[in-house]
Amino acid sequence: MAGFAQVGVLVLALALIYRPFGGYLAKVYSSPKHTRLERGLYRLFRLDPDAEQRWTGYAVGVLGFSAVSIVFLYALQRLQAVLPLDFDRGAVPPAMAFNTAVSFVTNTNWQSYSGEQALGHTVQLAGLTVQNFASAAVGIAVAIVLLRGFTRASADRLGNFWVDLTRGVLRVLLPISAVFAVLLVSLGVVQSLAAGVDVTNVDGSTSSIALAPAASQEVIKELGTNGGGIFNANSAHPFENPNGWTNLIETFLLLAIPVSLTRTAGLLLGSKKHGYVLLSVMATLWAGLLAITWWAETHTGGAASALAGANMEGKEVRFGIPASALWAASTTGTSTGAVNAMHDSFSGLGGGGALLGMLLGEVAPGGVGSGLYGLLILAIIAMFLAGLMVGRTPEYLGKKLGKREVTCATFAVLAMPTVVLLGTGIAMLVPGTRDALTNNGPHGLAEVLYAYTSAGNNNGSAFAGLTVTSDWFQASLGMAMLLGRFIPIIAVLCLAGSLAAQRRVPETAGTLPVTGPLFASLLTGTVVLVAALTFLPALSLGPIAEALA
Repeated sequence: MAGFAQVGVLVLALALIYRPFGGYLAKVYSSPKHTRLERGLYRLFRLDPDAEQRWTGYAVGVLGFSAVSIVFLYALQRLQAVLPLDFDRGAVPPAMAFNTAVSFVTNTNWQSYSGEQALGHTVQLAGLTVQNFASAAVGIAVAIVLLRGFTRASADRLGNFWVDLTRGVLRVLLPISAVFAVLLVSLGVVQSLAAGVDVTNVDGSTSSIALAPAASQEVIKELGTNGGGIFNANSAHPFENPNGWTNLIETFLLLAIPVSLTRTAGLLLGSKKHGYVLLSVMATLWAGLLAITWWAETHTGGAASALAGANMEGKEVRFGIPASALWAASTTGTSTGAVNAMHDSFSGLGGGGALLGMLLGEVAPGGVGSGLYGLLILAIIAMFLAGLMVGRTPEYLGKKLGKREVTCATFAVLAMPTVVLLGTGIAMLVPGTRDALTNNGPHGLAEVLYAYTSAGNNNGSAFAGLTVTSDWFQASLGMAMLLGRFIPIIAVLCLAGSLAAQRRVPETAGTLPVTGPLFASLLTGTVVLVAALTFLPALSLGPIAEALA
């Protein structure tokens, strides 16, 4: 009952913010006015905030900003030994620095290191935390551009990347993070610039417990669906997540923006009902993933699990199975990657449920921005399939879906499966991969599949039984993150440009309504069908085989 109460409180909190927060996001990205601080920044960088860009110019802005961010974060890690607050932790090795720089810029936040041992506070604050804000703002900006593509007609301009980026950081992410950081500190989350605190153990010996500015990073890592933990245990660490209230608040934060963006979409598209349909699809998929994971972890075989009442190995006892399942479904259903339990310790079906959350394309409800544009891309695929079945040119939200539009959508959908399956297959052939596995058989394959799924989906969570510190894994997972992030973004921006150039098409008797249960069912079925056709063979060899065994 406590678990159901937590889910109920979470859903209620999301329902309370849905209309006001979704409306606020719509105003942020549609307002023609700039704040005084924003205008000062535009003058400083010599930008014209009222000059809009074509999709190609917008794409150059996204890619250029991301490339510079990767170089900056890489350099910051390599120069750590000469930076303040490094605590003699030294420079980060080149391969690990590359992997980490790519990881945080792509909103993945995959970590192959222990944060409290490898990184000083300067790199954490000036590097990782800054990219948590920037990468999240980029995701929201791309989603907004796609919405503009649907709403504009006979146009070749889609807004200004630098304006959208600035507004996302200053008007959305920073204010919310500041408020919730104070709240988390008041509830016991650590915020300190000290290296650690010395304690005396019960046997008289002394040891040091690491400290860090955790609260400020904890908020944005959840709010921006980033996920990188400042401590190795991530959100299972009592300094990041000390009690049930902080656990519930942090779960709320990682769902708040992806859920509310469906309201934003409904307002900007001029169809609130369509926003509700998108929300219903996200909610249905999220609830299904939660049910699978919760049931699997409370109905595992074995005498030890039966005596414990559930599979408690790898779970934080402060939270228990319901909160662990809720977090797992939410963190893999978004692109967050933060964990409050060890996913590698989940049962075959429970781990498979977490894996499935990513394999669905992370649209349940997905990352900040990426969840919305991912679902809209799948909606285009669904409408294309519906058009094939009735023999007419498909249309969606008043725009015809021709060869160029469907091609862009196809590239966006197929990028992630290609990266995941090729990466997993090649990794299994690389000498030394078996030595990096804690487990053999189906679970060993699941560990590798999970790693490339997490990287290709820009999630960041992991089956920790796989050791990924070799140069091969650092480089290949870094490339998976880059391709999984930027190929879909380029395809989405190209699609937005193509849609904006079209004239609006009036609805006719043959137009499939997108505001009712029929379209919601079609879209949900398409999401599941695409994932099943793509990943069922790999899942059968990994989590499904383990569960059946």
